[in-house]
Amino acid sequence: MVSPGSRFLTFAVLAAALYGVPANAQSGRIRGVVRDAHAGALSGATVRATNQRTSASSRTATAADGSFVISNLAPGSYTVTASLPGLRAVSQRDVRVAAGAEVSLDFVMQTLMLAPITVTAMLREQTLIEVPFSIAAPTEEVLRARGADNIEAVAANVAGFNVQNLGPGQSQIAMRGTSSGQIARDQPGVKEQVGAYLDDAAISLSLFTPDLDLFDVARVEVLRGPQGTLFGSGSLAGTVRYISNQPELGVSSVFGEVGGSWVDGGAPGSNAKLGFNVPLGDNTALRLVGYSNRMGGYMDAVQPDLTVNEDVNGGDRAGVRVALRIAPNERFSVTPRVVYQRVQMDGWNRVDAFNILANRYTTTRPAVALGERQLFTQIAEPYTDDFLLGDLNLRYDFGGVSLTSITSYTFRDVLVVRDAGALTSSITGGSIGLPENIYTLDAPLDDATTSKVWTQEVRLAGGGDRVRWLVGGFYSKNKRDYGQSLMVVGFDELAAPIFGAPVGFTEGLRARQDELFYSDLSYDLKQFAAFAEATVSVGPRLDLTGGLRYYNFDENRAQIFDGIFAHDSTGTALLSQPGAADASGVAPRFIVSFKASDGL
Repeated sequence: MVSPGSRFLTFAVLAAALYGVPANAQSGRIRGVVRDAHAGALSGATVRATNQRTSASSRTATAADGSFVISNLAPGSYTVTASLPGLRAVSQRDVRVAAGAEVSLDFVMQTLMLAPITVTAMLREQTLIEVPFSIAAPTEEVLRARGADNIEAVAANVAGFNVQNLGPGQSQIAMRGTSSGQIARDQPGVKEQVGAYLDDAAISLSLFTPDLDLFDVARVEVLRGPQGTLFGSGSLAGTVRYISNQPELGVSSVFGEVGGSWVDGGAPGSNAKLGFNVPLGDNTALRLVGYSNRMGGYMDAVQPDLTVNEDVNGGDRAGVRVALRIAPNERFSVTPRVVYQRVQMDGWNRVDAFNILANRYTTTRPAVALGERQLFTQIAEPYTDDFLLGDLNLRYDFGGVSLTSITSYTFRDVLVVRDAGALTSSITGGSIGLPENIYTLDAPLDDATTSKVWTQEVRLAGGGDRVRWLVGGFYSKNKRDYGQSLMVVGFDELAAPIFGAPVGFTEGLRARQDELFYSDLSYDLKQFAAFAEATVSVGPRLDLTGGLRYYNFDENRAQIFDGIFAHDSTGTALLSQPGAADASGVAPRFIVSFKASDGL
């Protein structure tokens, strides 16, 4: 018989024997080295071992010599992963760790190669690094990550590319410091110096670069420097191209996004965007995109009675793009498209550092102290911009030679309303000396711009590995009308007795009663160009590119002014000032491109 004391002694001995065994005698470990593709040690790499049954994981970092050890691993199968920023992560599954055993496992990590970006900066598909001049091409993913949904946001992220902005659709592009000059709406004859394209359709309009929403845009190509050889008119300083996603055959997809924003010290904003790609049989696809943005205002307008209208420069931008691709065979495709966008803003992002109606040096009225984000107005200053583009793109592959034809029609209708009270009062109350009840009348100055542009471009392109060439022709007809109207309702009736004139004395040949200034400026511009460019590869690393563009443009213009503010020293209105301009010439381009290595 075993006594109770003996049983206790036996249990104590067994427990001591069991718990006296080191814990790591029941676990295993993984040891190894992490190197790069050139057998160099990689320090600071994270190595993680994950138990495939329990999902428990342990991790460590490599030492200066690239070595690592992960200890205290329970017996089982593991997935081991090594990662380091800038390198492609590597992993090994089913690494068997036995009790008390050590497993040797080494890793070789490769450089993480970014997906090549394909661009059409030379009117043929190339990877970004192959383009032999300065170019930036933020993709759809990059634009979304940066929160860029318009051209101004793109400019904020691209060196040498700037936008002078007075609100959506009221911008002028400058590249490498070159632009058309100051934003002056009464100088519509000024031509743009940076061309703007939506895919292959020219959409440039000096002083009013279209502020297109970037939803469903594959990338934005910013081509710096003179680009007049291939892109022609308006591309002296460079070219900006919106490259949109095209209809995809055989693909059905729905995509969209929603968002919100709030301007510090201002109003909220929001956006909702939705798109569809719909196959219509085996050879046809439809792509439809719609969007609506509310832009929060942050400027406050102080009124003559010192009340304040808050956030007056808010507004809305909404649009739709519809494209239909028809490809009866692999050689031929035709893509008609319609793009429409409307921008409607409630006011301006203007700071009135000086206003003649609210300044103690120019008026006996009480001075107005304007805040940091305040302007002085007595009427609303809305802005509307209607943009319509219809284009037809035809492509045919003859086998070694491809034909491209782009026909486009662009219509633009812009109306800008400004409070011209300060300007008008400086004449009626200052120069003429009329009383306050006249010089403080509402004085909206309407700036109206309409533009109708037809373009046709045809290109032939071909070549092989050694020689790549392109020839083409371009024609454009642009009819642009610009006019101003200063309608000061009540001026005629109040001022007639003072001047001893009959009521209706402000009416002119074109100007209506109370319309103190009237102008109508029309421009009829026709352009023709023929261009050619070829690239010759001299060996595997050296490319020589040469191109020429012959251009010819002819512009006729007529300028009509009326109203009492337009009278000359004899009191006669200036009713007709015709003019013309024309030019022709050749724009050459020569590029030498040397490829020092695959990445340089």
